[in-house]
Amino acid sequence: MNENTSARKWKFSDIGIFLKNSFLAILQGRFLLRLKIDKYFVHIVYVFFLMAMLILISLGTENSLNKVEENKKTIKELEIICSDKTFEVADKSRRATVEETLEIMGSALKEPAKSAIVLKK
Repeated sequence: MNENTSARKWKFSDIGIFLKNSFLAILQGRFLLRLKIDKYFVHIVYVFFLMAMLILISLGTENSLNKVEENKKTIKELEIICSDKTFEVADKSRRATVEETLEIMGSALKEPAKSAIVLKK
């Protein structure tokens, strides 16, 4: 057999040359032309755009869910504070507590002996 017609034998160093040539082709914008898929360029750009939009939407969703979780924690804390305040107000509104507080403060006020008089028009 003639050397020109025989199949070329690949060497391990050919892989490095192939990778270098492919990298340079990518940088120069000729990679798609080498692969002969330039007629699908619009489709490739469209798929890239869809993937980028998918990533952006998923990031937005994740941020929204994080805010919801933070707001749930804040609501629980505020509910606890609200129930404490409600208990304090209910405790302070009782007559016995009011009388004790007035006595501690040294006030001469007492609970009325008679009920209130309703004025009619």
